[in-house]
Amino acid sequence: MSTVELQNLLISKISQIDDEVFLTAINTILDNKSEKKIILNQNQIEDILISRTEINNGLGIDNEELDLEITKWFQEK
Repeated sequence: MSTVELQNLLISKISQIDDEVFLTAINTILDNKSEKKIILNQNQIEDILISRTEINNGLGIDNEELDLEITKWFQEK
């Protein structure tokens, strides 16, 4: 089956789907495939590597814990 034939087959099948959740999932897949790659400069790459090292060393904090700390901080003010 050629690429064009496969595209036409998929278009035909998708046009028959009524399930909004399923169509949203398909749309997400297609959006992710069509997204352009992000080009990072050297400083950004280094920052990401540092951040990954910090996370691997247990220096990160999850959102729930951070939210609790912020709430506590606001209550003290």
